[in-house]
Amino acid sequence: MTTKSILVTGGAGYIGSHVVRQLGERGERVVVLDNLSKGFRESVLYGELIVGDTGDPELVTRVLSQHNVESVLHFAAHTVVPESVTDPLKYYRNNTCASRNLLECCSKAGVKHFIFSSTAAVYGIPADMYASEETPLSPINPYGSSKLMTEIMLRDLAAATKLRHVTLRYFNVAGCDPGGRIGQSTPEATLLTKVACEHAVGKRPSISIFGTDYATSDGTGVRDYIHVEDLADAHLLALDHLRKDGESLTLNCGYGHGYSVREVLDSVARLSGVSLIIKEEPRRAGDPPMLIAKSERIRKMLGWTPKYDNLDVIVGSALRWERKLLDKAAK
Repeated sequence: MTTKSILVTGGAGYIGSHVVRQLGERGERVVVLDNLSKGFRESVLYGELIVGDTGDPELVTRVLSQHNVESVLHFAAHTVVPESVTDPLKYYRNNTCASRNLLECCSKAGVKHFIFSSTAAVYGIPADMYASEETPLSPINPYGSSKLMTEIMLRDLAAATKLRHVTLRYFNVAGCDPGGRIGQSTPEATLLTKVACEHAVGKRPSISIFGTDYATSDGTGVRDYIHVEDLADAHLLALDHLRKDGESLTLNCGYGHGYSVREVLDSVARLSGVSLIIKEEPRRAGDPPMLIAKSERIRKMLGWTPKYDNLDVIVGSALRWERKLLDKAAK
């Protein structure tokens, strides 16, 4: 076999499946490795799906060899922050130990390019609520710590070998495929946009706001929401950068501005035509009042130009997906 392949771990999940779709649409040879614990077989629209775990060294070694993998995009991870606090070892096992196994297998197989799905949670609570790539790293939960550990392993491996990497630190990912083919189907999701849209279509009895007394414009927390389609595009640009012998990079993935919880809920209510039942709850420990990306570097280094930087566009795509899931469940 001479044709080089791209391995996408966690490619049946929310973000990974959008990246797989974009890769497939431009004719890339893709193989997906996913244990389907959170992902969905039907979300893999391109390439071959192999059901298995990144922590299985024999399986990973075989996949890398048989498919002549040159580039790896690593999404497989647990991502629920409160769960990471109550079950930290689950997160260190899957997010850190399994990633170490993947990196070791990649190193032995001579993989050239590695793109890592990281998180703004590595910053913790920045002093000025805006995070650049130079902001001190101080995660406040095991989820953020487990991701930071992988960042460090990847950095050190790249320094010691010919492997080059791009680490992408996500802010608040939301929305779904504008074409309505795939979307966020995670059961018992915790992300605000998903939860609010589920409430709007009748899947949840209410929606909660955690903290209404922050020093923000309307008292609720402000986050940098990025459309999953723009985020997926950043991964393809990162891959192109590495293929052109670009240097290893760590980049924020956010728009550089934010929306409050109330602004998101107002958008959901307006676009759905539903009066939301909103419960005001106390602040959650560790939630910063505001967290916004400084994203100049990704725009400069990758030429990243977002196409879906609009709250109503983000919410509208998420609402359409929730209605589609509801219709599917009714059949």
